[in-house]
Amino acid sequence: MNLTVLIPLCIAYIAVMSWLAYYGYKKTTSQSDYLVGGRNINPIVMALSYGATFISSSAMVGFGGVASIYGFSLLWLAFLNIVLGVFVAFAIFGKKIRRLSIKLDATTFPTLLGKHYDSKFITVFSGIVIFIFMPAYTSIVLIGGGRFLQETLSINFDIALLVLAAVIALYVIGGGIKAVMYTDAFGAVIMLVGMAIFLVVSYQAVGGIVDGHQMLTSLKNMVPESLASQGHQGWTSMPEFGSPIWWTLVSTIIMGVGIGVLAQPQLAMRCMTVKDDRALYRSVLVGGIFIFFMTGAAYMVGPLSNVYFMENTGEIAISVAGGNADLVIPMFINSLMPDWFIYVFTLTLLSATISTVSSLIHVQATAFGEDILKTLGVHTVLGNKISPARLGVIVGVILAVVLAYMLPGGVIAQATSFWFGICAAGFLPALVGAFYWKKATREGAISSIVVGFGVSVFGFLFLHEKQSVAFGLSEALFGKGYLLEYPWTHVDPLFYALPLSTIVFIGVSLFQSKDHLQHEEDSHNMDAVR
Repeated sequence: MNLTVLIPLCIAYIAVMSWLAYYGYKKTTSQSDYLVGGRNINPIVMALSYGATFISSSAMVGFGGVASIYGFSLLWLAFLNIVLGVFVAFAIFGKKIRRLSIKLDATTFPTLLGKHYDSKFITVFSGIVIFIFMPAYTSIVLIGGGRFLQETLSINFDIALLVLAAVIALYVIGGGIKAVMYTDAFGAVIMLVGMAIFLVVSYQAVGGIVDGHQMLTSLKNMVPESLASQGHQGWTSMPEFGSPIWWTLVSTIIMGVGIGVLAQPQLAMRCMTVKDDRALYRSVLVGGIFIFFMTGAAYMVGPLSNVYFMENTGEIAISVAGGNADLVIPMFINSLMPDWFIYVFTLTLLSATISTVSSLIHVQATAFGEDILKTLGVHTVLGNKISPARLGVIVGVILAVVLAYMLPGGVIAQATSFWFGICAAGFLPALVGAFYWKKATREGAISSIVVGFGVSVFGFLFLHEKQSVAFGLSEALFGKGYLLEYPWTHVDPLFYALPLSTIVFIGVSLFQSKDHLQHEEDSHNMDAVR
């Protein structure tokens, strides 16, 4: 690699990003500017920022690598990303979130729910959940960017992580959501160009669409026995229905991330930043095109890497990567693409990492400063030398970096599914109830949120095989890696936590409503007797 070209290119890129961050800083003159961009962000900027936050290095590196294992079946996730993650999230949920946030003067996701249900507990509990669990998702996005820089620039992984984290912290501390969204939009354009080129060149490398797909289908007999025995039927077919791989693919990867997008705090906050519903409707087209190219390209390129590596090394992609799915896409790019593209994709991955992590850190910071400390009455820290939100940035970055060092390889897709799944189970029933159900009660929302998160975390710690074995708590307490047998070992907790939290939400709310009506009737009867 010609570093004399790459280094000046990266410097120019960082200069543009720094100028945009500084511009956002200068435009940030109030707490509303810092938290929700003054509610007047351009809809195109919002859509690109939303997409860049949604599609991070975890999608391009982590899920691209997972697609090299599971095949084109991950395109169902791309479909859900567009339908639920863009159309429903913008045109349906987005306008509800925007209107409700203005009505309640809410500038964060936990505050939105807490004010609607008149519950400080919901605000603080949701803030704690975000601040504790979101760093796991943040860290794997850092890992995705760090792994690519490690493979591409041949630099130490630890150094790559620290540099990325330091740059991101400076952006978020200085300019708040405006700096984040302006840099997101610029990064999104680079990401779109980079992935479009990567998709075209990848198909050219395997002989085109028809020949490439036929060759991938013909590799069915190359599926490792360890995967075939669990239901893998080739890279152009869905796994065997009800098999372990089918449950992992459908329940964890496709449904976990596909449904979970509707209750992501960092994405919901984007809808609070525009001035009217028309701005959200305008965002749908831009967001849909962006998500199509980003997720669709990653989920097509991943499986095609098997054809390329088989022709050039005689091995499938995951074997070439030494069993670490997170390394498949970086190794594929470095092997296939010319230097000039590697330069472009280096900026693409930097953009994806910086845009997503900066958004996540901003949400963690507001959860710490606004939802936890201020709700509990703490308005200043360190002698008023630093705001609670900016202190939250520092703490959030440290937590993310520490976890990035601790987490094992090949964990990107699993950690993403974990975060998206617990958000869906914990937040989605209460959020939908706030929009559409007047009989929803505070007690119902509190019960639903606690049950949703509690059951999800229990499922990951004691039932879902990959996480329960990795954490080791079940082994320590009960002498075995997981408590129930197949299929529960492969069924994502979302599949039972979300229905249960929904039932609890409806049941408790109806009981409270009935109890309230009975109380009113008793009072009326007493008045009549008097």
